[in-house]
Amino acid sequence: MAEQETIFGRWAKERGIMESEMKEIISERIRQGMNDPDPEKQAQWKAIPCAGEMPTPEEWLKYVVEKLKEDGRDDLLQWHSER
Repeated sequence: MAEQETIFGRWAKERGIMESEMKEIISERIRQGMNDPDPEKQAQWKAIPCAGEMPTPEEWLKYVVEKLKEDGRDDLLQWHSER
């Protein structure tokens, strides 16, 4: 049985990098957002549910997918999955 590709794996492949590198890029962007000097931006990042002090890439992705569905924008998810 073939291993299913993750979205992180797909994004990494599109950029010619390893999946672990892709997750580190996302983690760094999360860190930057949580430390943004703008309190409003910090609050948006801190609204992401997480087990630790900072969301993992997986927690961030789950949150984004849920928000898109809540906002009726799950068409964006379909578009990406058809590529």
